[in-house]
Amino acid sequence: MNVDIFTQQIQVMHKRLDALYQGVSTSTQLQPELLPIAFKELGTASEELQIAIEELLIQNEELASVKASLTRERERYQHLFQSGLEAYLIADKYGTILEANQTAAKLLNVSSQFLVGKPIAVFVDELERQIFCLKLTSLQQQKQQELELNVHLAPRQDVPFDAAMTIATVNGLQGKSLGLHIRIQKLTPNKQKQVLLGKSESEFSQGLPRHVYLKGELIPLKPKTIWQVCQGIVKLSTMSERGEEVLVGLVGPGMPFGSDLTVLHTYQATALSETQLVCFSLMDIESYPHLAQNLLPKINLRLQQTESLLAISGQRHVKDRFYRLLQLLKQEVGQPVSQGIRLGVRLTHQDLADACSTTRVTITRLLGKLQEQGHIIVDPKNHIILTEK
Repeated sequence: MNVDIFTQQIQVMHKRLDALYQGVSTSTQLQPELLPIAFKELGTASEELQIAIEELLIQNEELASVKASLTRERERYQHLFQSGLEAYLIADKYGTILEANQTAAKLLNVSSQFLVGKPIAVFVDELERQIFCLKLTSLQQQKQQELELNVHLAPRQDVPFDAAMTIATVNGLQGKSLGLHIRIQKLTPNKQKQVLLGKSESEFSQGLPRHVYLKGELIPLKPKTIWQVCQGIVKLSTMSERGEEVLVGLVGPGMPFGSDLTVLHTYQATALSETQLVCFSLMDIESYPHLAQNLLPKINLRLQQTESLLAISGQRHVKDRFYRLLQLLKQEVGQPVSQGIRLGVRLTHQDLADACSTTRVTITRLLGKLQEQGHIIVDPKNHIILTEK
């Protein structure tokens, strides 16, 4: 029986009894014919109340049974969740941990109760944290159901490790995001090999976490580590004996660089635009032959570029060095446009001067002369366009 219906029945009976009471109290003499009616009404009300009570008792028993069943299901779920062999986290839509099982707590080296309330991003390596947060935001904005990525996790006071992470969104009835279910799987060397060897060469680097550097930022060069450019341009430079910067390479998409690819004691990598990089260890290259095969042609291109820069530096006249440098840039970072070939990276006059071993004033004068002759155009964003003249 519905509680609202039961309430209405009680109210109706109260009104009927009240009407009887009013009839008796207003009479100067007790009317005997009212007694049978009153007893009949009371009897009917009593029977209806008894039936209602029996129905409520049955419903209470059913509700108690359902509650007990739900409690058992929840306890079973909690047991399965806590004793699961894989690490699981439940988070809100912003990535703040609401619940963590024992495996996740052990993996992150923090007890389950202290994981609650912490953003999952704090356990992602600092170099990867920005791109990880961007991917979480993208997951919500694009209304994706699931995101798979490899991340470098840094557990509390423990050795960092590589992990495969699956993040699934949990939506309500109206499609509104309620939270995230996160599964973390530590990648042992064998599992890394299975994951990486199962992908094509182009997918290999896409499956790795990307490191983002903004224009002008220095890129750290770690030993036994190779960077590969996914997007943007990186300038490689050294210092001369006179303390002047010397350009030794421009690294574009797909090309590798690192401290282990040079013998120079002073070696610096600078992002010339917003740059995305992936990182390989020398152990990765030794372990996965197809990775080495993929990188070898790119290293060969770097060697050819270095030889071209050496040939440019051997030119006696500054104008010849500058002209040869523009031709090399046209080949390396050129983009076809209606007026000619546009250099995809914006180099300052000082950058060009360093590459030609001359002064900024000389480069400014040579650029002005080439503009007057119509050999180059500078677009509104200060990119150089080499014309066909």
